[in-house]
Amino acid sequence: MTRENMVKSVSRALDIIHIVGLNRDGIGVTEISNQMDINKSSVYRILSTLVQYGYMEQDPETGRYKLGYKFLDISSKLLDSIDLRSEAKPFLRELEQETNEVIHLVVFDRGEVVYIEKLEGNETLRMHSKVGKRAPMHCTSVGKAIMSHLPTSVVLEILERKGMPKHTDKTITDQDSLLKELMKVKQKGYALDMEENEYGIRCIAAPIFDHAGNVCASISISGPAFRMTDERLGLLSHKMIEVGNRISLRLGFTGSIQ
Repeated sequence: MTRENMVKSVSRALDIIHIVGLNRDGIGVTEISNQMDINKSSVYRILSTLVQYGYMEQDPETGRYKLGYKFLDISSKLLDSIDLRSEAKPFLRELEQETNEVIHLVVFDRGEVVYIEKLEGNETLRMHSKVGKRAPMHCTSVGKAIMSHLPTSVVLEILERKGMPKHTDKTITDQDSLLKELMKVKQKGYALDMEENEYGIRCIAAPIFDHAGNVCASISISGPAFRMTDERLGLLSHKMIEVGNRISLRLGFTGSIQ
């Protein structure tokens, strides 16, 4: 819909909401009128209507307007309605189509990761993962991607409680070594599993953040070591960071992974 086809009064109300939202200390009718180049009486009528519905508040002393708490109510309903799996699904499919490899989406739960979505890709790959299954964090790319953004105290508590069992000869089983690895992961924006969980399988993952900026999930690409070469992992790293950011944005996160 072009701007010419919009309902003018609604368009103006939305423009006013935007202007007021940019001014933390509030803004007056005259200032809004000057910015929008419409008369003050029109601005006042729109503001008065918004005040009645709770979308705007007026300071009784200064007369300046601020956004009303009704927006918090609406935003909380929006956040409650956001479903990670459905929001991430288009991006998972995009990765699957581009790489033809196995794509995972996991969430963090009680010191482990839980697979909530898996796309198989077009290439044959036998993996232990399946939707609903739990996996350790210390030897999976998805687990390390999440742990890299958790407080060190939380990471140590997880390792103390879950241990660091050896899954392959390449599994990191030393706490200090893993903590150093997690620092690198956080700095780079992505994590690798170089046959640390399953022999012959390499994975690359990026974290996903919620609206509050907390790491809540991660996404990964998994494939056989002969296809997931160092060179290919390097190329995929940029895509993983991008997709992690895009999914996080859909969840309300306004920062960036890197």
